Amino acid sequence: MASIKTSPRQLLITGTAILLSALACILFLPGFNTSSHTTSLIVHRGTGFKSIVDEMHRNGSVKSRWMILFTGHIIPKLHNIKPGRYSIPAGMSNFSLLYYLHTCKQDEVRVTITEGIDLQHVARILSRKLDMDAAHFMAAASDSRVLSKYHINAKSAEGYLFPGTYNFVWASTPEEAAGFLIGRFRHFYTDSLKSQASAKGLSETALLTLASIVEAETPVDQEKPLVASVYLNRLKHNIRLQADPTVQFALGGAARRLYFKDLAIDSPYNTYRHNGLPPGPICNPGAPSIVAVLNPANTKYLYFVATGKGGHNFAESLAEHKNNIKKYQIARRDTLR
Repeated sequence: MASIKTSPRQLLITGTAILLSALACILFLPGFNTSSHTTSLIVHRGTGFKSIVDEMHRNGSVKSRWMILFTGHIIPKLHNIKPGRYSIPAGMSNFSLLYYLHTCKQDEVRVTITEGIDLQHVARILSRKLDMDAAHFMAAASDSRVLSKYHINAKSAEGYLFPGTYNFVWASTPEEAAGFLIGRFRHFYTDSLKSQASAKGLSETALLTLASIVEAETPVDQEKPLVASVYLNRLKHNIRLQADPTVQFALGGAARRLYFKDLAIDSPYNTYRHNGLPPGPICNPGAPSIVAVLNPANTKYLYFVATGKGGHNFAESLAEHKNNIKKYQIARRDTLR
């Protein structure tokens, strides 16, 4: 029986075919290396490709690390995997898995920024909801490049982080998140509102500063034009604002009951010691507070005090104000009984 001779060329062709077939299996065969069920993957900012592959191997998304690493080596562009939270479908090929991670739209998180909270509280909320460090957000909101980009002439974006409920990309950078919130204020602060502020002699900083005090004084929208009128009247008559929230801001930390000794704190934000507005906003006011400053109630009120039952009593004279304080003290004693 005659032997069949194989030429070097035939061996090369056969070897190449086998190699290409193996390569096709590694790259494109569904389920060849991936899980038969849906898996989850979290990619944090700054995580390298090899670390991502290690995590996929650890959580069972892939059976073999080297096949994924090899696929990434063959197609280097697939190394670029954005930070995000991924739900990886079952039975993908190595190529389709990396392509999915490379192109998949990042998921969004619904976040509510409450009216009247300050920069630190905004940072805490974002750090809980997003893949973001609170300190990094604080730094971004005080970065001169970010402030310059959004035309903020202040040391931080305090007052410009416009409250509301928004969808953030889970892996947003601190700069993106700060810029987005500032952008919401810029969208709200129309040319019409700018004209109203200018007609009242209020700069952007002055408007937001006064609106932040109004915001901190009352959560009741219907009262805000009245509170705004008190402070505008006091400014007009060169009377110190004596606003408790500015002292709270100067003290820092969690809000608490103020004592007479607190009113003596040496700070430019202490409106019991200094005339006029403090240097900048003490929190981030919402639209109703800003509009209230631009459209205050027409009053001669110079004082107000809590009723003890929700809301405030307003007064034009000190004698009337003292009488309202007595009413508050009686209401407070009744509540404590």
